[in-house]
Amino acid sequence: MSFHTHQHNHSHAHSTNTRILRVSLAVIAGFMLVEAAAGWLSGSLALLSDAGHMFSDAASLALALFAFKWAEKAANSQKSYGYQRVEILAAALNGLTLVVMAAWIVVEAVIRAFQPVPVAGGAMLVVAVLGLLVNLFVAWYMLRGEKDNLNMRGAFLHVIGDLLGSVAAVAAGLLIQFYGWNWADLAASAAVALLIGKSGWGVLSGSLHILMEGTPKGTDLVKIAEDIQKINGIFGIHDLHAWTITSKKHAMSCHIIVRGDLTVAQAAVLAQQVQATVQTHGIGHITVQTEPADTGTVCCQACEQPTHEGEHPHNENPE
Repeated sequence: MSFHTHQHNHSHAHSTNTRILRVSLAVIAGFMLVEAAAGWLSGSLALLSDAGHMFSDAASLALALFAFKWAEKAANSQKSYGYQRVEILAAALNGLTLVVMAAWIVVEAVIRAFQPVPVAGGAMLVVAVLGLLVNLFVAWYMLRGEKDNLNMRGAFLHVIGDLLGSVAAVAAGLLIQFYGWNWADLAASAAVALLIGKSGWGVLSGSLHILMEGTPKGTDLVKIAEDIQKINGIFGIHDLHAWTITSKKHAMSCHIIVRGDLTVAQAAVLAQQVQATVQTHGIGHITVQTEPADTGTVCCQACEQPTHEGEHPHNENPE
């Protein structure tokens, strides 16, 4: 017998995220064109790399926006969970673009180290300051979205990376303008590339963990098994699996061993107790399979040792 339950939290979170992404996309895309032109005319790699990162920002925001809209599509017989995983795919792609962008900036900085390009510090400084203000506004505005949504986090980290790029460009512009240190442009670009790469790898690895059906972050399966074992009437537990469907939506399934003479109603009561226990661990989508303890030996995942029917250490009295 199997028993299934899940919780849905309907809210305006997605509509809020969508509105934030729309406004942020319009602002970022508009200034990207200005910065790209300025970087080309001034010869600044810091501005060009920041404009390139702004392009990836615009693409990531558009992708995140698309993912939120696509995820709203209803589930069907071919997609039983619907399209919620599109958000995770979008986050993974955003993380990958951050890593690629960081690698490109480092390669370009190395090339320019051997083939220096004159930089117009004054023009670079003006545009960098404007870019900093734009990124500060977008980053502040995006803070209104969901903090623990992986799709929003990927888009937000793009903006933060661009914000850091603007800070570095301003610093480099000041050094070039007042001291003539053209190497500051390359140093600023390389420093930002490292920060962008680190952030991108965090989003990418987190997304891949979800796509590989990894255990949700912060979930302790051993503790969950131990708590289930404490329920009176459960002899053992096995095939315990937990995974993430999309951001903040976790699922779990398990098999529990119960007395062979239980009625369907009695088994359902135990399953409901398991579901209530698991929900305290932040998992709302739960499937419980009950099995009769009539096969001699059952597995106790909490104890990690075999137990015999009627001899479970956590349930000396399973009645």
